[in-house]
Amino acid sequence: MAAPETSTAAVPTLYTNNTLRNAFGGVLSFFILLLIGVMAFSIRLFSVIKYESVIHEFDPYFNYRVTQFLAKNGIYEFWNWFDDRTWYPLGRVIGGTVYPGLTLTAGTIWWLLNSLNIPLSVETVCVFTAPIFSAFASWATYLLTKEVKGTGAGLTAAALLAMVPSYISRSVAGSYDNEAVAIFALIFTFYLYIKTLNTGSLFYATLNSIAYFYMVCSWGGYTFIINLIPMHVLLCIVTGRFSSRLYIAYAPLVVLGTLLAALVPVVGFNAVMTSEHFASFLVFIIIHVVAFVYYIKGILSPKMFKVAVTLVVSVGLAVCCAVIAVLIALVASSPTKGWSGRSLSLLDPTYASKYIPIIASVSEHQPPTWPSYFMDINVLAFLVPAGIIVRLKACFLPLSDASSFVVLYIATSVYFSGVMVRLMLVLAPAACITSGIALSQAFDVFTGSIKFQLTGASSNTEVDAAETSSSTAESQTDAVKTQKPEETAKNRPSRKSKKKEREHGEKPSTKAKAEKKRLLALPLESSVISLLLLVLLGAFYVVHCVWAAAEAYSAPSIVLTSRSHDGLHVFDDFREAYAWLSHNTDVDDKVSLVGYPSDDINKFLWMVRIGGGVFPHIKEPDYLRDGQYRIDSQATPTMLNCLMYKLSYYRFVETDGKGFDRVRQTEIGKKYFKLTHFEEAFTTHHWMVRIYKLKPPKNRIRGKTKKSKSKTSSTTSSPKRSGSKKKNPWQ
Repeated sequence: MAAPETSTAAVPTLYTNNTLRNAFGGVLSFFILLLIGVMAFSIRLFSVIKYESVIHEFDPYFNYRVTQFLAKNGIYEFWNWFDDRTWYPLGRVIGGTVYPGLTLTAGTIWWLLNSLNIPLSVETVCVFTAPIFSAFASWATYLLTKEVKGTGAGLTAAALLAMVPSYISRSVAGSYDNEAVAIFALIFTFYLYIKTLNTGSLFYATLNSIAYFYMVCSWGGYTFIINLIPMHVLLCIVTGRFSSRLYIAYAPLVVLGTLLAALVPVVGFNAVMTSEHFASFLVFIIIHVVAFVYYIKGILSPKMFKVAVTLVVSVGLAVCCAVIAVLIALVASSPTKGWSGRSLSLLDPTYASKYIPIIASVSEHQPPTWPSYFMDINVLAFLVPAGIIVRLKACFLPLSDASSFVVLYIATSVYFSGVMVRLMLVLAPAACITSGIALSQAFDVFTGSIKFQLTGASSNTEVDAAETSSSTAESQTDAVKTQKPEETAKNRPSRKSKKKEREHGEKPSTKAKAEKKRLLALPLESSVISLLLLVLLGAFYVVHCVWAAAEAYSAPSIVLTSRSHDGLHVFDDFREAYAWLSHNTDVDDKVSLVGYPSDDINKFLWMVRIGGGVFPHIKEPDYLRDGQYRIDSQATPTMLNCLMYKLSYYRFVETDGKGFDRVRQTEIGKKYFKLTHFEEAFTTHHWMVRIYKLKPPKNRIRGKTKKSKSKTSSTTSSPKRSGSKKKNPWQ
């Protein structure tokens, strides 16, 4: 009789130990997350440390200027602001053409800080907005991965995202662009969707719609969300996993999310009128038909149910046909079938190069190379397949809604990143999530094997105690995860509870589990070596990410550096040119900027293609010699006499006496020429920026003056000549 009492008394002790362990784990996880946030923020400060606190590139400068206007004039003036200095000479209605999420976020942060008597400038807030939201994105990744796999995988995925170079490239200090806040909104929206799927809570569904609204305000990539989630819902319906939780997760998002999205001026009625959104509405109809079928199945007899299903399917098909007919009519009225140019470029990678060269000319819209994947996600490229296999093995058998969403997310993001290098940014969170799952699972296997080999086979009592503890923990976890309102519990399919009871009934005995654990345990030496290799792999990833943050992605585009045998060289020509413009031009002067990444000669063919789309007489073959783009003596006459060539190489021969282009490693073809309509105003130290002034049309004025003088002289001299001539008798 003593043994049972001892066993019964051990249960509260094990329960207490498990509670303490969970509490300690929660506190430790909190501090780890805090350190991950600090790391995500700190690794993006190399640009400020190495250079200074400046805004990077052209688009961030425009966003900074818009934020300045918002902070100075308020929200109402911002919505109605017409900027005559942008898109010159047409101008731009700022409130109706920009995604306001970034601007409103930074403006709100600036207002709050100044309300708390923290006098930071708008520029400082804009510079550090991206690093701050990178920490938020890491925490959102933890929440999402925790819902899919667990705490360990969530912490690993958060640490990976905090350092992944693909995300660092768009979130360094000074990179004040839409993606700075949009990636956080993307991950957080996905987390709330999965949270709603797991809980069936209408509260989380409402938060999900609000997060989607913030994503719509922040970036045009919101269309990825409104297409990926319907794809996942349709997958769940097809695989027979429809439930009330799925309906609660999706229906409020479509209704409330679409209404909120239509409030954003740049989106407006596009939220219901463009093809990018039609998939969500079609799945919305399908899920209601399926929900109605499940409802009538529960209240009708099998015979009546068959009749009702026939009626519902008939009416549903009629409604679907009517909706499809309306959509076809709307789509057919558009030359692009209701799709935007960027969306068509994703579906057909050759579309932009054929029809919209101005989109294809942007370097970030080009397909990535294979080294780009290793540069931007590094070892994650090899861990992603492992994470997918773990998800397939651990969660697809049986199928899980959360795991199927992650696999669908990684599959679609891999495709889109292969079409457009810019979308490597969308791939990064998915790669970090799946890689975090793979690393967490690998660590569990190796550490479990080491623990098993060191402690040896446990006694029956220890096994029983461990079994009791684990079963208690599992029951607590199940109770937390399945805690729902009574109405939601009643609406659940009864087969789920039956399946759960069957699983509990089919649990193997303790001895069988111990035997299985012994068979699955790896040898001690293999486990230790594998664990060390994983640590080395993580160290290599950290070193690569720090190098990418410090060297590859932290240099602002307005300050360039290069290394040679004699040390580091800094090229500050852009700011030199800006300083000259600020001192030599008035505030209202109009300055046209002609510039592309690398140099203008390198991207000149894109200008030819864009111009040829408007003016048919501009033909690209006229600038090519036997299909080759050349600037040497073999270049075509059209190329040697075009304006871009002359403005780029005017007086270039004076640099070395030969006119040798070090970028293209050749001498230019035409070295000596004069400019007719332009005069050189300023050239920077390294000849990277050249400023020209448009000459006044003196030749035309001079011609008119000559003509007018000749007319005057002819009219004044005619009377003298007429004196010697006879008069016309007919007058």
